Amino acid sequence: MHQPRPYERNPRYAATGGTVVTGWAAAVADVPTTSTVLALDGPAALDWEEAAASLAAALRARGTEVTLCDVRDLWSADAVERLCVPHADADPFFLPLAEFSMGDLFVTPPVQPRPRAGVRLVFGPGAALTEPDLLWWADLPKRYAEEAVTRGELPLGANLGRPRTPGELRSLFYTDWPVGDRHRDAVARRVDRWVDLQGARGPASLDGAAVRATLAVLASGPVRTRPFFNSTPWGGQWGARELGFEPRGGNTALGYELIAPEAGILVGQDEAAQVELPFQLLCELHPEEFLGPDVHRRYGTSFPIRFDYLDTVGGGNLSLHLHPREQYMRDTFGWPYTQHETYYVTASEPGAQVYLGLRESADVDVMRKEVEAAAADGLPLRVEDHVMTHPADAGQLFMIPAGTPHASGEGNLVLEISATPYLYSLRFYDWLRKGTSGAPRPLSYAHGFANLDSSRRGDDVLKDLVQQPRTLREGRGWREEVVGALPDMFYAVHRFVIEGPEAADDDTADRFHILNVSAGDGVVVETAGGLRHELAFAETLTVPASVGPYRLHPVGSRPVHVVKSLVTQV
Repeated sequence: MHQPRPYERNPRYAATGGTVVTGWAAAVADVPTTSTVLALDGPAALDWEEAAASLAAALRARGTEVTLCDVRDLWSADAVERLCVPHADADPFFLPLAEFSMGDLFVTPPVQPRPRAGVRLVFGPGAALTEPDLLWWADLPKRYAEEAVTRGELPLGANLGRPRTPGELRSLFYTDWPVGDRHRDAVARRVDRWVDLQGARGPASLDGAAVRATLAVLASGPVRTRPFFNSTPWGGQWGARELGFEPRGGNTALGYELIAPEAGILVGQDEAAQVELPFQLLCELHPEEFLGPDVHRRYGTSFPIRFDYLDTVGGGNLSLHLHPREQYMRDTFGWPYTQHETYYVTASEPGAQVYLGLRESADVDVMRKEVEAAAADGLPLRVEDHVMTHPADAGQLFMIPAGTPHASGEGNLVLEISATPYLYSLRFYDWLRKGTSGAPRPLSYAHGFANLDSSRRGDDVLKDLVQQPRTLREGRGWREEVVGALPDMFYAVHRFVIEGPEAADDDTADRFHILNVSAGDGVVVETAGGLRHELAFAETLTVPASVGPYRLHPVGSRPVHVVKSLVTQV
């Protein structure tokens, strides 16, 4: 029998074809001593002066002459103002996704001449465009940028184009990240060294060829991203109590199990020598193998499903909100698909509830007046007068198509299984809470009412959105159930129930699967190719499309539930 183990907060994989080294001195060991242009590129939210100074010092320490060029000084001021700075009349909550490229910040390509001797070190976002001899990528996971921008902390908390001004989240989410991600993905095949700057004791780095070799191996077998939690005004304590997370904000509100644009994979020998590689690079470098041919054809290199936790155990209700409907999302925000989502209740306290769908008697005009009064005058809104409430029993799935008002109530640990577009929560009411600044949290209710699907009400909500499990197939001691599927949602949620010692069989059939252990001690995932990966309670795993047949071996003696999601419509 396989033995249970606790939740692993730092899943790590070995590097292929190389070794993670630590410190700048080790990183520069292979830099030529002859005339060289070395580009150090990376995201806008980085301490570029410190990184460049440390790298230059390491080169000089070994006797190499160094000249510096901050590529940010070569950006066009007009281009920055036009592309990176929101207009005065821009939406206060959201911006359309930026479509420009990093090269658009320069009037002409910033090609740098090779020095007579030594190294010309060109650094900053866009340095890869200087036609360097060597290209290094300096990286910090996005969670660092979001926290620094939220707190107004420089130099990390800056936006693209404005490195010396405290940044703002709108630009970070809708300009900096999409532009920076496209730029990173475009140069990923020619990066010579990946430098991870999050270590307190200096950088860790891995040769670029080894990065690509490692990603090629990871794209062919089950892989788990590094989880983390952040804090919000409604956050609970389940993630801290049960999984041991200790976010700086003091509660474990939102658990990032697998949110592709922000997820990373740890690679290295141990905690002291590891780099965190963006999960997105698996989709960029191996799209058909990882996503599957037809999913890649429909979604490009975007990983379209995400898994995260919403922890309100010991916290408060989520805001009452919804997500944009398909056409509105496309026309207003620029995303090619929208955010249908589901709530799977992993754990709940007695009496906990989920808010979902309009009451049969709801009057949208009355609701609008009361929402406006709450926002303008701080008058409490009786949410139950307009929106249905449902018992939040562990194991229940709630379907939440775009346009449906919803919220998790206090006392829940919800596994949110959602389409990947994110940060488009259109809020009606936030229980008169204040944000970290002490001001009331902003409410984008005008967008909310523009997207409200008033047909999702009463008995139709119970019939369509609170579904009962139905067995899809079964074997000795196990069954696979469909726990949620709708014609207008491109993915479905299934659940394996394994009640005996026998393994359950499955097959990716050329589309990736995502697995999460929602009850019991866990499983061991075994592929037909002989790869094995442990998965403990509350952990999430991606099984690439190319895996084909695989088995789920139960761990421990208790029944095991494994939630699975897959793309069903392309």
